[in-house]
Amino acid sequence: FYGGGAGRFWPETWARFADIIPKDEQSDLIAAYHKRLFSGDLSTEIRYSKAWCSWENALASMASDGHGGDSPGDYARAFARLENHYFTHNAFLDFDGQILANMGRIGHIPGFIVQGRYDMICPPESAWRVAKAWPNADLHLVRNAGHALSEPGISSELVRIMDRIADAARCAE
Repeated sequence: FYGGGAGRFWPETWARFADIIPKDEQSDLIAAYHKRLFSGDLSTEIRYSKAWCSWENALASMASDGHGGDSPGDYARAFARLENHYFTHNAFLDFDGQILANMGRIGHIPGFIVQGRYDMICPPESAWRVAKAWPNADLHLVRNAGHALSEPGISSELVRIMDRIADAARCAE
């Protein structure tokens, strides 16, 4: 997503996100944005936070026209800094594949995975791989949905699952 893969589907949107960074820093956009998101200069932080959020928001919904809108400065700054910090620290994982390598630790716990079929931010392949490695996972791939909770299919599926959990809890009483 931040390495340009989603940009193959949204090249003009990716260009807006990447091109505000000098060419010599574009090989590591996470680091380049980190430098600006934590610069100590509020106007710089807000400018780059809004660009970060615009890129993400543009890809979150199936209904997107490629323009992520203009998030309020305080919101954009908090969101972009939090997400960038997470990515800068490799999601606080010790190695790539750590979650899949440790699925045995939670394999006995039932769980639900709700994933948009056309999610450009978190590709469905990741959810599918987790579900394959998790014996008690119930994967729900929602067709005609992207990443956002506001996608009708995503929110409907989450409500259905929560209703199932509530019904099961009532029956167990």
